[in-house]
Amino acid sequence: MPRRLPEKTKNAPRKPRRFGSQRRFRPSRPLFSMAPVKENQEIEVVIDDIGSRGDGVARIQNFLIFVPNSKIGERVKVIIRSVHEKFAVAERIA
Repeated sequence: MPRRLPEKTKNAPRKPRRFGSQRRFRPSRPLFSMAPVKENQEIEVVIDDIGSRGDGVARIQNFLIFVPNSKIGERVKVIIRSVHEKFAVAERIA
């Protein structure tokens, strides 16, 4: 049997529920502007890991850079082709 409320709170006004009006963090600038690399930038990286699609993965300040046709342990010179929020895609130069 459910517990009964005291008489004082039975008819008390209730606060409306807030489903979608909660404030969320929205950065004033896009996240990809904080990337440590820029498009068409040439850098030299060391491949640390292999991604799920077989691309080599390098990291600069915990920012992922995917380099196709590379192996773990290689030091390669790359040019950044596209920059996204959490990763960048590069192309091997030599």
